[in-house]
Amino acid sequence: MIRTLIACLFLLAQPALAQDTSAEDAEVKARTEAIAKTLRCVVCQNQSIADSNATLAEDMRRLVEARVRAGDTDQDVRDFMQERYGDFVLMEPPVKW
Repeated sequence: MIRTLIACLFLLAQPALAQDTSAEDAEVKARTEAIAKTLRCVVCQNQSIADSNATLAEDMRRLVEARVRAGDTDQDVRDFMQERYGDFVLMEPPVKW
């Protein structure tokens, strides 16, 4: 009887645990999308990696998502991409005189 009760409690706890993961995934996706809109596709002209269908843009979006999941801040991700691809990757690059 106790085993059945424990099994029922375990089964009832599963949806609650799944909701936490879904909320976390939604946050990661939202942050990834927001960052992707600020980064330029280096293959396309004046398209963000969020809007581009280029293979490289897909790879860049996956890289952004991986960095977000690793715990990087939004600025850390942008800095990483800028270091890797140069100022051109930023939709609003810094002004240099």
